[in-house]
Amino acid sequence: MSCVQTGLDVFLQERLGLARGKRVGVIAHPASVDSQIRHIVELFFEHPEIQLTTIMGPQHGARGETQDNMIEWGGYFDPAIGLPVYSLYSRTRKPTREMLADIDVLFFDLQDVGSRYYTFIYTMALAMQACAEEGREFVVLDRPNPIGGIELEGPILDPEFSSFVGMFPLPVRHGMTPGELARYFNEEFEIGCALHVVCMKGWNRCMYFDQTGLPWVLPSPNMPSIETALVYPGTCLLEGTNISEGRGTTRPFEMSGAPWVRAEEMVTRLKQAKLPGVIFRPAYYIPTFHKWCGEMVGGVQIHVIDRSYFKPFSTGLEMLRQYRLTGGDRFQWKSPPYEYEMVKLPIDILCGTDQIRLQLETGADTVLLEERWRDDLERFAAIRKNYLLY
Repeated sequence: MSCVQTGLDVFLQERLGLARGKRVGVIAHPASVDSQIRHIVELFFEHPEIQLTTIMGPQHGARGETQDNMIEWGGYFDPAIGLPVYSLYSRTRKPTREMLADIDVLFFDLQDVGSRYYTFIYTMALAMQACAEEGREFVVLDRPNPIGGIELEGPILDPEFSSFVGMFPLPVRHGMTPGELARYFNEEFEIGCALHVVCMKGWNRCMYFDQTGLPWVLPSPNMPSIETALVYPGTCLLEGTNISEGRGTTRPFEMSGAPWVRAEEMVTRLKQAKLPGVIFRPAYYIPTFHKWCGEMVGGVQIHVIDRSYFKPFSTGLEMLRQYRLTGGDRFQWKSPPYEYEMVKLPIDILCGTDQIRLQLETGADTVLLEERWRDDLERFAAIRKNYLLY
């Protein structure tokens, strides 16, 4: 029995007035389920008081069908219920006037993973902008931050490096729920939509997802577990390089490496870094798709042994530093395009600044890099307090 009720559960029990007498659209994906693993589209379509007219889906598809990142998908009519399904990860990522034509209120119910890079929160922000422009209401059915709501980590995004993996000033690990982020976006950046947040019941900021009693449904194909979500704020940095981030294995973002990496040497180097709450083991694998597909890769698997001390971004940054130091000319920063950014380097838009890359290229120590964003995190924490709901 779940000890947490999501916004979807609470809405169906207590807040139906937000939809009653209105034409309803939903932004959903496979993890848009209630505590009994019933999907929001099914629940809304069959509910006698809800007039569901439109479905929209984010990156990876409304059904989670696009395996890799940066694969666009097209809209279609749902064969089971005969309603249009619009893509918000294609030529347009913002709902158009046509998409909103049969909607009075748009519901957002996507499970986020607590990292600035994850595009679902920007799908939410763009949908809020569209609703503000077209005079539609916007409802966020809140869900847990799976890696907790307390810890903040990483640099604050510089607006000059705004992209679809970071539209607004946030640290990499932001410790906020989708509903809290919606409030932050709406007020701080003057979106001004008619926003309603349906809060969860039973969730507190200390909780990780596996403490909620809720079922984990993959929010995207390469986010199979809470363990993956926990390391993702750090190991996603490898997407900005030619180092495999483990796509094409059963442990994406937990496994990493490249053909030239000596796994045992990499483990020794990372052990010497004395990173808190984590250990590494040598790993060898052959990716079935994505980087180095079909080639033997040497690297490491990351194992979090104490998440209360573990610092995912700093850990990922040290891994990146060591891969670069040992790779020499074989290590490369990935070139654009990346997530619709055609000019700036992927590593820079992931970090939200070019300073981390530039400092790494001079051999800077990870600890010194962390000191650069400490004061910024304190300033963000003070702003964040105004938008917290739990």
